[in-house]
Amino acid sequence: MNNSVYRKYSLANVIIGFFLMMFTLACLLPMILMLIVSFTDENEIIRNGYSFFPSRLSLYAYTLMFQKGSSVITGYVISIFITVAGTICAVLITGCAAYALANKNVRYRGALGLFFFIPMVFNAGIVPWYLICTRWGLRNNLWALLIPNLLFSPFNLFLVRNFMSGVPDSLRESATIDGANDALIALRIYFPLSVPVLATVGLFYGLGYWNDWWNAIMLIDTKSLYPVQYLLLQLKSQISMLRDLQYIAGAISITPPSESLKMATAVITIGPIVLLYPFLQRYYVKGLVVGSVKE
Repeated sequence: MNNSVYRKYSLANVIIGFFLMMFTLACLLPMILMLIVSFTDENEIIRNGYSFFPSRLSLYAYTLMFQKGSSVITGYVISIFITVAGTICAVLITGCAAYALANKNVRYRGALGLFFFIPMVFNAGIVPWYLICTRWGLRNNLWALLIPNLLFSPFNLFLVRNFMSGVPDSLRESATIDGANDALIALRIYFPLSVPVLATVGLFYGLGYWNDWWNAIMLIDTKSLYPVQYLLLQLKSQISMLRDLQYIAGAISITPPSESLKMATAVITIGPIVLLYPFLQRYYVKGLVVGSVKE
């Protein structure tokens, strides 16, 4: 008993625990400060800077973003829809392509793997991408926010392929003998066994869709279709411009919440991801590690 207690509370474990605790605090304190500053009055920030214990709080930044008739709410709905639909479709496409590459009965799967590998090294550039999107009618519609990011990442494809390569071939052979086709085998056998890696790439795709503002800049002109990331970027730019104009004109009666608005936008944009990540963490670690070492 004494030896086990000594090992549990040895100097090395104490040091490791201390550094882990300090690292955790280093990650949490900026997020807590960001949340507090988003509720801090702008004049208080100007006088005293960022503080964990502000003397005056304000909801003006959130009221400004979510006021009646604000397009931020519509943008939030659009971003959630695009993220959910895009992630599901991208994971499904990536999983099917990975199954084809992991299936030893597929002819020329090595050549197909090389074909998918080429885009990881070479990129055609913005102009061909824009011409293809406009040729397909991806302008001023929800498809313009969904389809350009729907084409799977080769890195995610090979990650899933490596994981599926570890599934015993006897399962596929037994299912084939029972009359199952490849679609049924992939959806009923390989996908359930590959939940860790599929959840991992799903998190990657979800982050990409949620944080995307590039497609809105390039392909969307209608304000009602702007995702929340692009709307908040515009709102922050407008507030900064208004503050600069007031400073030049000497009008300081109303201080635009530029600093608190920055923090409020950060809280709004990272909120869904922060809430989602704990549910996917166990899949994320297992899928990333196992999928990267399987042959």
